[in-house]
Amino acid sequence: MDHSGHGMTMDLPPFTLGRGLAYSPDLFFLIGCALALALYGWAVLRLRRRGDAWPVGRTIGFVLGVLTVALMMCTGLNDYGMVMFSVHMVQHMVISMVSPILLLLGAPVTLALRALPVAGRRGAKGPRELLLALLHSRYLRVITHPAFTIPLFIASLYGLYFTPLFDFLMGSTTGHIAMMTHFLAVGLVFFWPIMGVDPGPHRPGYVIRMLELFAGMPFHAFFGIALMMASEPMVATYSSPSASLGIDALTDQNAAGGIAWAFSEIPSVLVLIALVFQWYRSEQRQAKRSDRAADRDGDQELARYNAYLASLQARGQ
Repeated sequence: MDHSGHGMTMDLPPFTLGRGLAYSPDLFFLIGCALALALYGWAVLRLRRRGDAWPVGRTIGFVLGVLTVALMMCTGLNDYGMVMFSVHMVQHMVISMVSPILLLLGAPVTLALRALPVAGRRGAKGPRELLLALLHSRYLRVITHPAFTIPLFIASLYGLYFTPLFDFLMGSTTGHIAMMTHFLAVGLVFFWPIMGVDPGPHRPGYVIRMLELFAGMPFHAFFGIALMMASEPMVATYSSPSASLGIDALTDQNAAGGIAWAFSEIPSVLVLIALVFQWYRSEQRQAKRSDRAADRDGDQELARYNAYLASLQARGQ
């Protein structure tokens, strides 16, 4: 199907799940997804050939993340997303909130650092050295800082849909691809410091991560409510749907708002569960390290504490 323009050249039949899931690839995202899976698979195989393990759960997470992108962009959902606000909102929410979380759970940066070869000559810069330089760069510190990621996350809603920018981007295939790529990139930089699986410039404590997670969610909910309560279509692209779709523009917009509102809750709960689990595992590792240290030095820390208590008691007498 033709993805050009606003999609108004497509007289699509009424939306059904079967039509939405039919194979209809966008070449850019099809190649991107295939390349991502191939590179990740190569890195895992490289580790295993040299006898290093890589958690199966991380591989599953990354593969599911890539598949969610492919599901949104390489099926009929992408065609219907050009002409139905509600379907487009499903694409936006999945690409910006579900896909990034799954991709980050796959720890692709950690995998790359372990799999990429070290530069042969001293002082030379191979792929691994360039990746390390990027991780320690000022640029990455800026774009992953909450002062940047939270406003960007919010602006990707209000600054896009409530201005003419959305209609402009939807006016061409290139604009549409750029917009969907932007959604994915925003989700990745927003959730990266929060998830904390891969190394990065910002690694706050778990409480701060939870606060960062929930800082942008109320704005997400308000955006959905604004669409649900609107008395007229707010986005020109979807203001005059084709008669073949059998939908009302305002009803479709209200559905889009409901989808945006729901997605302000579901991914947040999933990330919160992941953070609590990471926190628990971190505490367990810390407890094991303390136990090993106590075994090595005969629990000198406890002995010193007991001596301190004894000294206090002696002074009191």
